[in-house]
Amino acid sequence: MENKKYKILVLSDLKEGTDSTLKNAISLSKIIDADIEFFHVKKPTDIVERESQLSAMRTINKEYLETEKKIKNTIEPISRVYDMKLKSSFAFGNVKSEINDYLNDSKPDVVVIGKRKSKSLGFIGANITKHILKTYNGAIMIASKENGLEPENQLSLGMFNNNKSLFNLNFIDNLLNQTTEPVRSFSIGKKLDKTEEDKIISDIKVVDYVFEKNDNVFTTVSNYLLKNKVNLLFVDRDKNSRNHSAFKSEIKDMVNKTNVSVFFN
Repeated sequence: MENKKYKILVLSDLKEGTDSTLKNAISLSKIIDADIEFFHVKKPTDIVERESQLSAMRTINKEYLETEKKIKNTIEPISRVYDMKLKSSFAFGNVKSEINDYLNDSKPDVVVIGKRKSKSLGFIGANITKHILKTYNGAIMIASKENGLEPENQLSLGMFNNNKSLFNLNFIDNLLNQTTEPVRSFSIGKKLDKTEEDKIISDIKVVDYVFEKNDNVFTTVSNYLLKNKVNLLFVDRDKNSRNHSAFKSEIKDMVNKTNVSVFFN
C-alpha cells in the first residue's frame, strides 16, 4: 500500500516574510512528503476605488497580470533552489470568503501562514489568522522568519502545555524520524523545576519544563525554546473548550513572543 501524499497550503499576502514562509512550508513538505499549493487574495477595494466601469476593468486586468508576475517571481527562485514544484493561484474578492472557499475545495492537511513582526497576531490583514484558527479545524502552522524550519536543517520539536495531540498526527512518524532530540514539553502553572523531568510517551522521550505563571513567562519560555534549538512548537487549540478568552490570550502571547514556528493541531 502506497503512503498517503499530503497537501500543504501556503496563504500569503505577498508582503514581508513570504520567502521565509515558503521555506518553512518546503521544509515541512520534504519531511512529511507533501505537495504545496500557494494562494493569495486581494480585496477589490485595494485595486479599484472610484473609477468608471471601463476604467475599473482596465485596472483589474492590469492588476491581474502584475499579481501573476509577482507570484511567479516570488515562487520560482525558491522552487529552483530547493527543487520543489509549487502550484499557485490567486483571487480578487472578500478575503475571508475566498480563503474559506479555497480551503473547502483544496482540503489541505496543513495550512501555513506567515508571522509578522507586530504587536497583533495577523497576516493578509486584520483578524485573518484569528479567523482561520477559529473556523479551520485542520492543522495550521504559523511560520517564523527567525529560528523556523529550514530545508535540510535539523528538526527539533516542542510541545506547549503537554499537547499530546502531537502524537495523533497522521505524519507524526515522519517528524520524529527527522530528529535525534527528545521532544521538549513546556507548560505553565507551577514553579519552574530546574531539574527537568524525562518521561516516555508512546515510546517517545519527552523532557518537561514547567514554569511559574507571571508577566514574563512567555519571554522565559522563548529563551528556553532557543536554548534547546526548538524550531517547531506544537500547541493544542483546545477546540472543545467553551471558555476561550484566557486560552486565546495565552496563544496570542505564545505566538507573538516566541521566535519559532508554531504548529496548531
